[in-house]
Amino acid sequence: MRAAAARSPQPEDNNTANCLPPGMPGIMTQPYPMEFLMTPGKVTIIIEAYTQVRHIYTDGRPLPEEPDPKFFGTSIGRWEGDTLVAETVGFNDHVQLARGVPHSDKMKIVERFKLTDTDTMTIETTITDPGVIAAPYTTTGTLRRHRDWTVSEYICEENNRNYVDQTGKAGINLTVPVAPKKD
Repeated sequence: MRAAAARSPQPEDNNTANCLPPGMPGIMTQPYPMEFLMTPGKVTIIIEAYTQVRHIYTDGRPLPEEPDPKFFGTSIGRWEGDTLVAETVGFNDHVQLARGVPHSDKMKIVERFKLTDTDTMTIETTITDPGVIAAPYTTTGTLRRHRDWTVSEYICEENNRNYVDQTGKAGINLTVPVAPKKD
């Protein structure tokens, strides 16, 4: 009887279900719109999920030796031709390498952002953490521009598209919200 209960769906009880953002690198894989703003000395990424703003400093500053731990860490970028290379360090204790896998204070993430055409960006992400993983882990993701999407207000408790069904399984409603009609 206990084995069957252990296999039955359990309610979602993790940081994101409790309105904490996933942090890096997970926030960059959310299926929500993002805006990339390029200004002198900084690339700003506005992420709809959890109403997050991430900064990649491109003004020549070095990575901090003793970074202030944050969900997104501290990101320093440089341009290699048409590729933005961002190095990130300094993650808080809520950030996980994968679900249930903590990181050490040695974790470093290197991302390579590259436009492959006017509507497609690839992001190659390499995670190194000698305190937790034996070798660097690299993955590549693709972002596509959806010209009819905009970044919307995302209030975790009120207006998000995440849900937990009656069996406890988490899901995401990817239906594009319809703007209210004006009188």
